[in-house]
Amino acid sequence: MGPAFWAEPVNAVTNLAFIVSAILVLLAWHRTTQRSPSGLFLGLLIGIIGIGSFLFHTFATVWAAAADSLPILVFILTYLYLAVRHYIGLTMWASLIATAAYIPVSFLLVPLLSPIVGSSSGYVPALLAIFIVGILMLGRNRPLASGLIVTGIVFFFSIAFRMADEAFCAALPLGTHFMWHLLNAVVLYRLALIYLRHVEQGRTQPAS
Repeated sequence: MGPAFWAEPVNAVTNLAFIVSAILVLLAWHRTTQRSPSGLFLGLLIGIIGIGSFLFHTFATVWAAAADSLPILVFILTYLYLAVRHYIGLTMWASLIATAAYIPVSFLLVPLLSPIVGSSSGYVPALLAIFIVGILMLGRNRPLASGLIVTGIVFFFSIAFRMADEAFCAALPLGTHFMWHLLNAVVLYRLALIYLRHVEQGRTQPAS
């Protein structure tokens, strides 16, 4: 609505959902016996995502945009590595290569998807990754696979609300971007919890 700090009050305040998500993940991590460093990192990263998004929706500067987008990218790459390494069971080097490949593949997909989903195209590769890993795990760990697929469905609707925002803003200044925040907080919480449960069950047995 303007350049003022509170020009987007709802979009700014709903970033608290990420902070709540981070706290819940950290509490869940504290209750585990494994105390996985990766699980702790995911919880902290969710909190950083919330702070970065808050900065972007208040300051709306170039540095704030970086504070918003970079932690999200770090989460995507971190979780992708953990998924292919510990869920699928690839070796460390194969997992690193698969994770690194996500970046060029995303760059190739984004211009193809932009005419369909607009500025949300950058998040579709992450959505596809969740579904792909979930489908690959169906025959090996159905509860984990189901958890990922359900999370992917939530993420699909989250992206849909992000896509609808500009159209809704024309008639309703509140828009729908705040739903992107709320649902994404659920997505990140679910992803982190799925990983923590996997580690706690002692199923993290990567290939040597």
